Amino acid sequence: MSEQVNRLTRDLDLRTTLDMVTLMHTEDRRAVAAVRPTLPVIAQVVDAIADRMRRGGRLIYVGSGTSGRLGILDAAECPPTFNAPPDQVIGVIAGGHTALTRGVEGAEDDADGGRQALADLNVREQDSVVCIAASGRTPYVIGAAEEARRRGALTVALVCNLPAPLARHADYVLAPLVGPEVIAGSTPLKSWP
Repeated sequence: MSEQVNRLTRDLDLRTTLDMVTLMHTEDRRAVAAVRPTLPVIAQVVDAIADRMRRGGRLIYVGSGTSGRLGILDAAECPPTFNAPPDQVIGVIAGGHTALTRGVEGAEDDADGGRQALADLNVREQDSVVCIAASGRTPYVIGAAEEARRRGALTVALVCNLPAPLARHADYVLAPLVGPEVIAGSTPLKSWP
């Protein structure tokens, strides 16, 4: 769904700047509204993660591109904001630290890389792994979800499209269906505003 062309923004480049930003704001509001139906599942996920963290588990975010960067950003905010130990919330991105500031070509297509990243973290049963992929079909993230599940960790798929292959590898699926992106293929503009 988020991968489709947005018919409302096909002519975005021909609009005035005010029209562009107004339309983007309208689409952002739709994205926020799409979260509301997922609130019951979000509450279940929060409770499940909290239970595992009380038993010494970690929260691990996995993504590629913007999805990975947002997971790392959230993980980095947990120690100063919540006084969490630095190794309690971890962000993993396809392509490693280089991918934080520039694209690493092909990293998102490496399912074995996703599996290896979770093996390197020695993911355990008490850990929770949130796999983030707007399309729901990123091989790196699916590989990580498969490995997390194999190790008995709680798995959560955060996607903006259904059906999504990633959902088959998750205990919980969070799917705010935001609709087509403002600019096709640009998840930072709507899926992850």
